[in-house]
Amino acid sequence: MRGGAPDLERAALSQRHVPVMLQRCLDMLAPALTEPGAVVVDCTLGLGGHSEALLTRFPEARLIALDRDKEALRLSAERLAPFGERATLVHAVYDELPDVLERLGTPRVQGVLFDLGVSSMQLDEADRGFAYAQDAPLDMRMDQSTGMSAAEVLNTYPPGELVRILRAYGEEKQAKRIVSAIVREREKEPFSNSARLVELIRDALPQAAKRTGGNPSKRTFQALRIEVNGELASVERAIPAAVDAIALGGRVAVLSYQSLEDRIVKQVFAAGAANTAPPGLPVVPERYQPRLKLLTRGAELPTEEEVAENRRAAPARLRGVQRIREDV
Repeated sequence: MRGGAPDLERAALSQRHVPVMLQRCLDMLAPALTEPGAVVVDCTLGLGGHSEALLTRFPEARLIALDRDKEALRLSAERLAPFGERATLVHAVYDELPDVLERLGTPRVQGVLFDLGVSSMQLDEADRGFAYAQDAPLDMRMDQSTGMSAAEVLNTYPPGELVRILRAYGEEKQAKRIVSAIVREREKEPFSNSARLVELIRDALPQAAKRTGGNPSKRTFQALRIEVNGELASVERAIPAAVDAIALGGRVAVLSYQSLEDRIVKQVFAAGAANTAPPGLPVVPERYQPRLKLLTRGAELPTEEEVAENRRAAPARLRGVQRIREDV
């Protein structure tokens, strides 16, 4: 990792990290993880808070944890070292779950947890460029060893493609106005740091647009982050893969933080919980019966107390399912 904080600072960061909706996630997965040898996958390891809690609460379970961020894996490896061989950490994006399980000889698991979005470490370390509140290089890659940075996207994408990204991934109504300003400014000097982009967005937006919805840069930064990391495409592949990976009685729990991700999760879960029989059948054959049972009514939200303790929990949405039928 380039530039980052000293190791002692990172250790302190790990101690400060508060996993979102931790108790509810553990309770949701618990019925599937009581048998000795149960395997649970943390698809978004981050700083290891959820993983540590899973290993602690379910002492006879084994953990497989994935993360695309090598620094997160290094820090979590130290945190989870006391659990020894019960924890297997893998450098992978969560949509690579089927390949990871095949490589480990574990085709079916009992639990899968996703905590989507940006990890606390990525937000807090200034040189990553995720946060619009502090000036930093416009990187935004969760895996800094591969792919285009946010600066490269801003400096090289055609205007029409930038407009599409801001509208589709940031739900930004002022996309054309912002992109016009970006194109004008990048011709003078390529973008490299976040402060310049934040200032440009603030200047480009009409006063009415700046009075609602929090920081006016939020939607543009979200859109760039999703594009740089291919997040929505990964979620679209990963959630069905997780459903396919759980054994009968197994459970999947997903924390999402913005409507685009939550919509994908909702659609995959709803499809699995519906019967697929042609209309008009007097009796629904087994092969058409739902294979999933929804564990939440809609999406569950964090409590007021949790939001007060951890402001990053505020936008969280939790959904869960249980496999109730094998595929036939």
